[in-house]
Amino acid sequence: MKFIDEALIRVEAGDGGNGCVSFRREKYIPKGGPDGGDGGDGGDVYLIADENLNTLIDYRFEKRYAAGRGENGRSAGCTGHRGNDITLRVPVGTRAIDNDTQEVIGDLTKHGMKMLVAKGGYHGLGNTRFKSSVNRAPRQKTNGTPGEKRDLLLELMLLADVGMLGLPNAGKSTFIRSVSAAKPKVADYPFTTLVPSLGVARVGSDRSFVVADIPGLIEGAADGAGLGIRFLKHLERCRILIHLVDIMPIDESDPADNVAIIESELFKYSEKLAEKPTWLVFNKIDTMSEEEAQERAKEIVARLGWEGDYYLISAATGQNVPALTRDIMDFIEANPREVEEENKEADEVKFKWDDYHQEAMQNAIEEDDWDDFDDDWSEEDEEGVEFVYTNR
Repeated sequence: MKFIDEALIRVEAGDGGNGCVSFRREKYIPKGGPDGGDGGDGGDVYLIADENLNTLIDYRFEKRYAAGRGENGRSAGCTGHRGNDITLRVPVGTRAIDNDTQEVIGDLTKHGMKMLVAKGGYHGLGNTRFKSSVNRAPRQKTNGTPGEKRDLLLELMLLADVGMLGLPNAGKSTFIRSVSAAKPKVADYPFTTLVPSLGVARVGSDRSFVVADIPGLIEGAADGAGLGIRFLKHLERCRILIHLVDIMPIDESDPADNVAIIESELFKYSEKLAEKPTWLVFNKIDTMSEEEAQERAKEIVARLGWEGDYYLISAATGQNVPALTRDIMDFIEANPREVEEENKEADEVKFKWDDYHQEAMQNAIEEDDWDDFDDDWSEEDEEGVEFVYTNR
């Protein structure tokens, strides 16, 4: 299946139903008073995380998703039916962004997490809501408010513990193959890896971590060179970054300069990402003697002024790889992932009053037409109309 990590869709919540103007008319009750019901609330649009999905390809072609409109109110105090909600399933790790304002609405980082992305309109009020001691036959109502409409950018960011960084052909995919059962493509030309991939590295029988491999970066990636930096977002949720460096590049480039290039591009993309714990790993030490590899690594580290951890491995032969994976596992266990507060669903409210409704009612009372008194009031009527409300 093709890997799609971005999709632009339009979500439209349902409009609220309009209120009803109606009066009770029954035999022997010619002036029974107002009985127009409220409209129904518009349907909402939700996103829910599904661990069985791993791509946004379902949203690549179908772009518009609309919830149901609330029904209008009816006579006899009948409230309109609420519009039907719609729930869109997305992979775990999906981030929802308002494409117009670039506001991050939320992240779905756990299976089953549910997030509201478009709120349905509030219901309109029927004329029963406007009755008062001086207005026995109100002819006012309010219309339902429009539902929210958003152009929603969905971004899938892989959930991994370890992220791999490096130039093309540094050996990232070979490393993934050596520590996990994943089989990314490996070849002797640049940009063999075109899409991100995940691998589960097991350390012993009951310890494991997830590694994310992304396409290699080159100088100018922040400006769009190569595959650009569009895949760096998949490293944002990693707890540690492994910067893989070819200790003896076949193109005779300087490894220290190669490290500086990656650090520069990473900083241009995100200062927060550049500040994540990063380990320097020199790969392909099988191409030289162990002493030469040690001396060369010390020289590069000294030139860089590198103060963090660094390792020497050969992903192709597996040399020193088990020790590296054990240290990574220990680091991950010592630095658990920060627990993100789950989105809380708002409690359902039977009647939702907003400023629109309150303002509409206030205006209706102030602008009331006194001619309405004739509809159900007479000076000869000493007691007026008695209203009795019963539960149905």
